[in-house]
Amino acid sequence: MQNTFLAHWDTPFGLPPFDQIDDEMFAPALDKALALHTAEIAAISADRDAPTFENVIGALEAAGSELDRVLGVFFNVAGADSNPKREELQRTFSPKLAVHFAEVSSNKKLFARIAAVWDARDSLDLTDEQARVLMLTHRGFVRAGAALEGEDEDRMKAIKSRLAELGTAFTQNLLADERSWYMKLADDDLEGLPEFVVSAARAAGAEKNAGGPVVTLSRSLIVPFLQFSPRRDLRETAYKAWAARGANGGETDNREIAAEILKLREERAKLLGYPDFASYKLETEMAGTPEKVRELLMAVWKPARQRAEEDGAVLANMMKEDGINGDLEPWDWRYYSEKRRAAEHDLDEAEIKPYFQLDRMIEAAFDCASKLFGLQFRPLDVPLYHEDCRAWEVTRDGEHVAVFIGDYFARGSKRSGAWCSAIRSQANWPDPQRPIVVNVCNFAKGDPALLSYDDARTLFHEFGHALHQMLSNVTYESVSGTSVARDFVELPSQLYEHWLEVPEVLREFATHAETGAPMPEDLLNRVLAAATYDMGFQTVEYVASALVDLAFHEGAAPADPMAKQAEVLEALGMPHAIGMRHATPHFAHVFAGDGYSSGYYSYMWSEVMDADAFAAFEEAGSAFDPERAKALEEHILSTGGSVEAADLYVAFRGRLPGVEALLKGRGLAA
Repeated sequence: MQNTFLAHWDTPFGLPPFDQIDDEMFAPALDKALALHTAEIAAISADRDAPTFENVIGALEAAGSELDRVLGVFFNVAGADSNPKREELQRTFSPKLAVHFAEVSSNKKLFARIAAVWDARDSLDLTDEQARVLMLTHRGFVRAGAALEGEDEDRMKAIKSRLAELGTAFTQNLLADERSWYMKLADDDLEGLPEFVVSAARAAGAEKNAGGPVVTLSRSLIVPFLQFSPRRDLRETAYKAWAARGANGGETDNREIAAEILKLREERAKLLGYPDFASYKLETEMAGTPEKVRELLMAVWKPARQRAEEDGAVLANMMKEDGINGDLEPWDWRYYSEKRRAAEHDLDEAEIKPYFQLDRMIEAAFDCASKLFGLQFRPLDVPLYHEDCRAWEVTRDGEHVAVFIGDYFARGSKRSGAWCSAIRSQANWPDPQRPIVVNVCNFAKGDPALLSYDDARTLFHEFGHALHQMLSNVTYESVSGTSVARDFVELPSQLYEHWLEVPEVLREFATHAETGAPMPEDLLNRVLAAATYDMGFQTVEYVASALVDLAFHEGAAPADPMAKQAEVLEALGMPHAIGMRHATPHFAHVFAGDGYSSGYYSYMWSEVMDADAFAAFEEAGSAFDPERAKALEEHILSTGGSVEAADLYVAFRGRLPGVEALLKGRGLAA
């Protein structure tokens, strides 16, 4: 069979021909792409012409297209539809890629040419975007260790390679734990569960060939089980398995891996002259310093913890009224909180969920994008990497904008969580290319598939990331789409969540799965009124995780991360009945790669902006105000990382926001 990656793809919009791609093709295709990229880098380095922006920075931007093509496919399918062969390839590819890019960043001839262009920047008559790309390229090489020599240079290469191995191992261990555990449910175990939970449990059992309904560690199944099961013993078993992911001993235990990762990150930062990894990592973010991050997190922690303790006391009393003595435990909180929500807000998840059909929520996300930005979505009948996936062509005024792929259902081959990625990113250099964007979620299957309100929010969140990719309009791919500061990247996604709360959107798209009737106005009002319900719990579990992440990377790396985690939580006064959203052994944001390491706070930093940004629409009198939508696209969604994040926000809003809008939005302040 001919290797598909070694041929031109004569497919609609240059989509990967997934039906012609075999796992055996990836390794030889990667080797060829790496060799080609190495030759391209050698040519740029050996160029005898005087260094210019075009023959150094522009050439670097144009290099590696074949490598991008191979990796754009491989890492998307490896994360969303893994199998033993793909996991084996990941373990091989990750250190190989780390070594390759370490060789590029330590190429002295190449760095000398980059430095020459950097030194001459004031005389080059560059566009603003070119000046930005030059700065980012030079800074990126310096931060990657390009200026290191001798033993330090060799050690940096070894560290990068080892970190790549460890990140892959952490991810695969977590997936193995999530895939292997499930709890069978007998008929009497289903009593008290709403039909949508029973249906999801039966579907999960069918996927596992378990011979009946099961609870798995997929968030979209285990959370509603913890909310609704009256069986405290089963809730305890399920919760403890969920909390123990990556910490079960044996080959899939992540605790020693986490410790080694933290130690290597500290060493990496010190080789580059930084006191610790947090200082290194945050230098290029909006926050700038660990102190600024802690200041924000603690400003939110104090009112959130107070609210959570007040709520916990109410839930503990409810438990006692049920005749249960002892402390409120983490496996009790969601159950009694759901009962309280039903009582105080007259809301029942089983009553709400039929109005949040997956297909209708996809339509809602598309419709908002149409009203705001003029986008249209046409279904495509093309081969994709899994039968659950679906694709759309995105157009505006008849012009092709992007291809969007949605992969929404949980399965054993998919890592947990939800994310947005690009098989191909937007660029106009050296040739125009439009993006192919993928949203991956882990919703429970059903007929029809029904979402919780939080699931629907996740769908809107990831589609906000997709819009950031699809509406990108820059010249150079390195600053395209979501290639922005980590604590700015969540702004478009979290901002887009607000449109789910717009009453006119719910009135049109929140229709009953069986009757087709719109959500009754009274229920709609109750849903919106309860939007900040249990926000003390949600904020505490998030901020605790962010503060543990920050503590891991400040100062000396902890020899025992679990002990450090316990120390941080004790100092915070973490409520007993609330667990971290992501405990260390399954904290993939932080340990699967460097993306959110020392940066899990980013969601909250972005939320400060998204609360303030949506207020701009409210002040304009409409969630679909055309002038505000135009400004949002012009100053944020289309510009990628071509301008400093703070400058982009000020261009959109006229000023930087304070924390007040966030606290008010979470119901933690008057």
